Amino acid sequence: MKILQINKFYYLKGGSERYFFDLSEILKKNGHKIIPFSMQDDNNLPSKYTKYFIKKVDLNKFNLINILKFFYNYDAVKRLKKLIKYEKPDIAHLHNIAHQFSPEIIRILKKNNIKIAQTLHDYKLICPNAKLFAHNQNCEKCQGGKYYNCLKRKCVKNSYLKSFMAALEAYLWNRLLKVYNKVDMFIAPSKFMRDKCADFGVPEEKIKVVYNFYDAPVNGEIEVKNTEKYILYYGRLSKEKGVDVLLEAMRSVKGEFKLKIVGSGPEYKHLERQINKFNLQDRVSLLGPKYGKDLQIIINQAMVVVLPSLWPENMPYCLLEPMAIGKTMIVSRVGGMTEIIKDKENGFSFAPGDFNVLANIINNLEKFDYKKIGEEAKETIKKLNSKNHYQKILKVYTELRK
Repeated sequence: MKILQINKFYYLKGGSERYFFDLSEILKKNGHKIIPFSMQDDNNLPSKYTKYFIKKVDLNKFNLINILKFFYNYDAVKRLKKLIKYEKPDIAHLHNIAHQFSPEIIRILKKNNIKIAQTLHDYKLICPNAKLFAHNQNCEKCQGGKYYNCLKRKCVKNSYLKSFMAALEAYLWNRLLKVYNKVDMFIAPSKFMRDKCADFGVPEEKIKVVYNFYDAPVNGEIEVKNTEKYILYYGRLSKEKGVDVLLEAMRSVKGEFKLKIVGSGPEYKHLERQINKFNLQDRVSLLGPKYGKDLQIIINQAMVVVLPSLWPENMPYCLLEPMAIGKTMIVSRVGGMTEIIKDKENGFSFAPGDFNVLANIINNLEKFDYKKIGEEAKETIKKLNSKNHYQKILKVYTELRK
């Protein structure tokens, strides 16, 4: 089968890209031809299809040309037509396409009688800012197509202009042109995503739940000696991730526990100030971003990994990856994470924002036998392997081609 895999970034920028590349790899291993369609960038991985990739659209450069491309990218339309004519794909699988590509590519695919699946990596289908979270709280005010609330509340980077563009984009593609109606099947990485989209009016029969997958490293983990008691947060440092909740909890956590924070983002400086304000300099380390083996060693040495998110996480890799090597997770009860973590069975959970309960869990880790719980976590993730995932994705593709 010839499968057109479409994602605006062709390098490991985030979770959607990781899934995009991992899925492409298992499809190749099972004999399918993968045809990537993406955006040109100096960070891109090599591909023989680079000549078909669209010219880079840098939305940080707020000029007339980029504003027009935000709504209709003629370059994307032109290059996609050429790629379709050359390769004649059987299926198109969309991932993160918002803004740089413009949803017009969906209409081009349909005009060429190509069946379309789209993985819902975020909430862009139903929420102009893609998070269902704004101004430090969960937000569903755009339900029912009331996208003017995005502008009214400045939901995109607290900017009237950017929020206006996001709201206008939603009205154009969702309400006026209804282009997403042309997608044949949406793939939700969590039941929460499916149910929330259905609440917003997406036909539930067009949404298939297929969890993200993660294969544990061969021969287990990187062998390292744990020489200190520390808990770990790693990921983006932004308000919706709730890292400041974790810092609040650390004020009540016993002194032998330390915290390492790995990542970068807009909240870095704020977190730095909070650490100083709470006099946690000796117990909390801001390590910045880490990758590859360096990150793996930090994860492997951690006692537990904490995801204190405030927004409804979908199915993050920073949940699946530590569980696969037997790490105990402490997560807030939000989004799709509640479908994986069963409290005190294969992890711990707490109400989002409740730093007192979070502190209590950390203080009682030994009492709860967190190592045994970590082994249960490892067993949970074994079911979410690439072999099972491939069978489910293949079933989606096969049904679309009938």
